[in-house]
Amino acid sequence: MLKPYLARVRTNIPGWRTRRKIVVIESDDWGSIRMPSREVYKKCLEAGYPVDASEYERYDSIASEEDLELLFDLLLSHKDSKGSSPVITANCLVANPDFEKIRAADFKSYHYELITETFKKYPAHHNNFNLWLKGMEEGIFHPQFHGREHLNVSMFMSALREGNKDALFGFEHGMPGSIPSGPSSEGNYFVGATRYDSWEDKEDKLGIFLEGLELFKKLFGYSSESIIPTNYTWSPDFNSAVKQLGVNYLQGIRQVREPVPGETDRFYDVHLGKENELGQIFMVRNTLFEPALFKMGIKDPVGRCLSEMGIAFRMQKPAVISSHRINYVGFIEPGNRDRSLKMLDQILARALKRWPDIEFMTTPQLGRLIRNKN
Repeated sequence: MLKPYLARVRTNIPGWRTRRKIVVIESDDWGSIRMPSREVYKKCLEAGYPVDASEYERYDSIASEEDLELLFDLLLSHKDSKGSSPVITANCLVANPDFEKIRAADFKSYHYELITETFKKYPAHHNNFNLWLKGMEEGIFHPQFHGREHLNVSMFMSALREGNKDALFGFEHGMPGSIPSGPSSEGNYFVGATRYDSWEDKEDKLGIFLEGLELFKKLFGYSSESIIPTNYTWSPDFNSAVKQLGVNYLQGIRQVREPVPGETDRFYDVHLGKENELGQIFMVRNTLFEPALFKMGIKDPVGRCLSEMGIAFRMQKPAVISSHRINYVGFIEPGNRDRSLKMLDQILARALKRWPDIEFMTTPQLGRLIRNKN
């Protein structure tokens, strides 16, 4: 326990401070395809893909209507001292691969579909977008931008054209990429949407990201004030372009990974409240609630989360909680969702009892507070 404790202390040392006990829940991956169905999961195992050893392949999928309703009901059952419920800053993907059109083009060109179209193709998801809108109205679900799709388009298409058996297997079963076959338990390396391996590819990745921001505005009726690039991989060279589309806050962790074509990746440190030369503010996660990520080996997700919240508050920092969509999805395995919701309920109840002056906020609300130095 000492190592994660010291890591959180280090995370909270630099940067903006407040005496207010603010709680932000940042949750990535909403809208994206991962494992399409329980049937596909079984076919993966039969074909020698160890999807049971990879959390995202084992549990993660598009959240169903039931998943959303159960999560929203739980959030609405808790209130802070100002009468506000906990709110999920839902970092969304706005599109997924259109497998039928890609196949019709014989892998020569890439095509995507909006998430509203993807929802229609799934058996328990037709009303998903309306539920998202309802969650937005109730102040418990606040979409922000994660990417156009959770997929490295150039890598995926190159693999398909080259006849990569893992990519083709995933494609035939409606998955954006696939984990490697055999005894390895590596993850799906096709999902890093902002990774690039050449200067031309770098420009293409920025173009995809900017198009995604425009699609986000059309879907939700407002510009995304914050972004969280997939796999925390990002180039500072992109900041100016996204700034022009209204992005003022950069979500993430203490380190940002920047690919450099022909060289090893570059890492740079950030902290909560740090401003870049464009005035964009970094929002750094300092608290963890990821019970579905079993490889992390966290035996007590509730205790770990509450402990990290306590560290943040003692050091006069908001608790910015990382909690991916995977924790709240039961479409593949309902028990995964049910366990997480039970634990989230415990965290919220115990936190409100221990710190009755907690304030629930979205990422942009916290960002504006930092900007105003209030």
